[in-house]
Amino acid sequence: MASLPRADYDPRRIFLISCPSLPFFKHRRAVGVYAAGALFAIAHALFFDACALSAHAKPDTPTDTVPVHVDFVDWLPGIFTTLGMLIINLIDKERLLSQGSYGGEPNIIWRARLFLFIGFALMAGGLAGSVSLLVLKYIVPEYETRFQYYGFANVSQNVCLMLAAVTLWLAQHASSEYEYNLQL
Repeated sequence: MASLPRADYDPRRIFLISCPSLPFFKHRRAVGVYAAGALFAIAHALFFDACALSAHAKPDTPTDTVPVHVDFVDWLPGIFTTLGMLIINLIDKERLLSQGSYGGEPNIIWRARLFLFIGFALMAGGLAGSVSLLVLKYIVPEYETRFQYYGFANVSQNVCLMLAAVTLWLAQHASSEYEYNLQL
């Protein structure tokens, strides 16, 4: 005897257990945007804290020197990740999904996807750069943990920026309380 599919089963679904949507929570978009902004602020606050600690670092004895400081090289991963986040979230999502020509110009979808790739490449390069800086500049020379914090703050900044980009991307796709979907 063959088993019959459940009445509420949709064969296009990937998972059998559906995640409940939150219809009672009508401010999803605003919460997502604020959460992305909070992650963005936390990311840069972590790195600026490391920069301030580096600028005011004192050696253990007056005859010693501070072995490592935050340089311009440490700023580059955060700059690349921030640029990638801006590029990704400035792209109109409808241009990525539309088939055919958009507004009379057939290459607009290809250009939007190219800029999306560039944005993701900048973000991935920023994260890879921060991890390589952590390992090569702070962990391999075996500095004290107070100096290794500079590298960990850099990696944390880039991870928070990437999470902020994903959160903002998802929040832009969430339906707003002012948006109506009328279909016939």
